[in-house]
Amino acid sequence: MSDTKTSAGNRDPRYDCLFEPLAIGPVTTRNRFYQVPHCNGGGYRDPSAVARMREIKAEGGWGVVFTEQVEMHHSSEISPYIELRLWDDNDIPMLARMADSMHNGQALAGIELAYPGINGPNLYTREVPMAPTALPVRTFTNDPVSARSMTKRDISNLRQWHRQAFRRARTAGYDLICLYGAHGFGVIQHFLSTLTNHRTDEYGGSLSNRTRLMRELISDAKDEVGDTMGITLRLSLHELVGELGFTNEEVRELVSEHSDLPDLWDLAHGSWEDCSGASRFKEEAAQQSLVMGIRELTDRPVVGVGRFTSPDVMVRQIKSGVLDLIGCARPSIADPWLPRKIDEGRVDDIRECIGCNMCITGDMTMSLSRCTQNPTFMEEWRRDWHPEIITRKGTSNNVLVVGAGPAGLEASRALGQRGYEVVLAEATVTLGGRVSLESALPGLSAWARVRDYRTWQISQMANVSVYPENTLTASDVLSFGSEHVALATGSRWRNDGVARYHVRPIPTQGNLPVYTPDDVMAGAAPQGRVVVFDDDHYYMGSVIAEALVERGAHVTLVTPSAYVSEWTLNTLEQGFIHKRLVELGVDIRRNTAVTELYDTGVCCTDTYSEQSTDVSCDAVVLVSSRLANDVLWQELRGMENEWADHGVKSIRVIGDAESPAPIAWATFAGHRYARELDEPARTPESPLPFKRELARLAGS
Repeated sequence: MSDTKTSAGNRDPRYDCLFEPLAIGPVTTRNRFYQVPHCNGGGYRDPSAVARMREIKAEGGWGVVFTEQVEMHHSSEISPYIELRLWDDNDIPMLARMADSMHNGQALAGIELAYPGINGPNLYTREVPMAPTALPVRTFTNDPVSARSMTKRDISNLRQWHRQAFRRARTAGYDLICLYGAHGFGVIQHFLSTLTNHRTDEYGGSLSNRTRLMRELISDAKDEVGDTMGITLRLSLHELVGELGFTNEEVRELVSEHSDLPDLWDLAHGSWEDCSGASRFKEEAAQQSLVMGIRELTDRPVVGVGRFTSPDVMVRQIKSGVLDLIGCARPSIADPWLPRKIDEGRVDDIRECIGCNMCITGDMTMSLSRCTQNPTFMEEWRRDWHPEIITRKGTSNNVLVVGAGPAGLEASRALGQRGYEVVLAEATVTLGGRVSLESALPGLSAWARVRDYRTWQISQMANVSVYPENTLTASDVLSFGSEHVALATGSRWRNDGVARYHVRPIPTQGNLPVYTPDDVMAGAAPQGRVVVFDDDHYYMGSVIAEALVERGAHVTLVTPSAYVSEWTLNTLEQGFIHKRLVELGVDIRRNTAVTELYDTGVCCTDTYSEQSTDVSCDAVVLVSSRLANDVLWQELRGMENEWADHGVKSIRVIGDAESPAPIAWATFAGHRYARELDEPARTPESPLPFKRELARLAGS
């Protein structure tokens, strides 16, 4: 294995406060880096993958590493989403392996226990959901299920179930228990919030009554685990739901009155959407105003989040007394070794989170999470990929990479790390490909970090040479003399409307100006009345609409979906996007398709009733689908019988040039190419490129 460079002892003294130990009840963390609980799409289905992922974070210097949400009783679960479970003793070995993995990296192991309550539809267990007050369950998919109001006996049972979970967590070897009362996902929050608690007994009404269950559960935890584990409480800072809900003022009152109740206060925003807002809508440390001053109300440590990526911002949080610990989820995914790099004086080597929320989509789609910046995320066990350590090169010596977009940059970086001689040829003057173009659009500036991290790493490698403004022909590629060639030539947006609604070009009569996102990103600024037809359903249609408004156009956005930018429901952005477009005055037409283009406008057809109306406009932007830029690849395929004559062992097309997809797919493709070069071919006996865990058959 080839380890990365290390510089132990080279830490900048201004970051020393980040490495001071801190007591959390009976246990002590070695530093102030606190990986808060976060989901990953693995849960109970992929426990080894989840354990290894968190082990590498501990190895990377995080003082505290938490599990994701762990459902602590079968009477409340959030299927189809795949979270960890601690329903009975059979779940202990899986969770114990995770705790052991965290300890292997010298981190405190934390477990977040959750009783989803009104957030749990119980689609798997078929148990009747319970909540403080009888209301429909509050789930992402608006499941047509209602929760019944909890009786006093139910509350007593709930406390007993928590006691059982506390004992199991201790048996599994955890150091910290987090009681989950944030993001709308935990029963503690449901009792605290007047949105979901309409009770008139001693568990409802006044704040003192609404905190009763919280106090009882923390007391039960301390009775159960004594001085062997720290008890932390995760609370929402503000629910932002108008007159109802749990407010920031009430949080402060609660902390003031119960300052020494938990061993640590873990503070997060009200909803998951607000807490984990994408960088397009939320800046780093966006929650500071809601947290500021709470630390003064308690002598117990306080941790908060805010997509912290800058060590300087982290230091300010500590030194100003806002926080005692730096809570991170997404930044710990983008760079599991972030603390270690700060400690070793390698701040420039940090892979900064771009806030795209691609990691969240794994949980939302019940699949394994991805990270745009860190292609090894959730592949640490499955493929034995380490984010900082990579195998030395194989028998070959050199590689030509054509195209310096995200796939080409990542392939070049990882190939260089392995020790290959790499030449990276880019047709344009600017490196980064689509990343450079898209990061210039409204709200996407942080995405440039995908380019900047990789170009910096490459610039430090003597074995990687970069040649911009070099357009290569097929003959150029073959005569270059490289043993291997990776074609990362990207993709382009179609200008004929073919995507999901239309599988053939949109009928056109006349000469209405037609643009694509590529045209807009290249500087084209259609004026007057512009229709944006979004059949892509991710972020691009909305960003293009926003860019055109900024350039003075009056925009109508048309989409066949029931939502604007529908897939961004998975990145928690959809509501923010719709609100932003309304604020900008964009005319939004959903469940509608552009079905014909005229000289003076477009025909729009309702996707259900098929009724059509004409919309006058001066131009249309088609945000439909992308085509691979694979001309060079097709030419080289036609010359395959000449490859060996030129000493070429292989030519591969990767990233968008093979199949257009989000940027995270491109960085993964580039990394995978680099990892697998010169590796033995898979056999029929072992056809899978990754490991998987299979359920054990139970006895009849």
